[in-house]
Amino acid sequence: MWVLAMFDLPTDTKKARHDYTVFRKALLRDGFTQMQYSVYARHCPSQENAEVHLARIERHLPPDGEVRVVTITDKQFERMQIFWGKIRATPEPAPCQLTLF
Repeated sequence: MWVLAMFDLPTDTKKARHDYTVFRKALLRDGFTQMQYSVYARHCPSQENAEVHLARIERHLPPDGEVRVVTITDKQFERMQIFWGKIRATPEPAPCQLTLF
């Protein structure tokens, strides 16, 4: 399961830039990685774990702007097509599952 956070936040005032930075750093601390500008992704081993991270995003929402979050399966993520100019690139592989036993 993948959690994708996409946002469009204002940066026109000092406070707005501060709110943007606080939100972005909260995503990074929570294990999200930047896929492209204002699009961050995090791999989760289950739907329950994804819901935990969704709740964390909600706790750090800035007062202004727009944040969209979508969850997709590993299979859907694998079918993503990435285009660099006219060259097609393959998506990043899913991280290895943590084995405890």
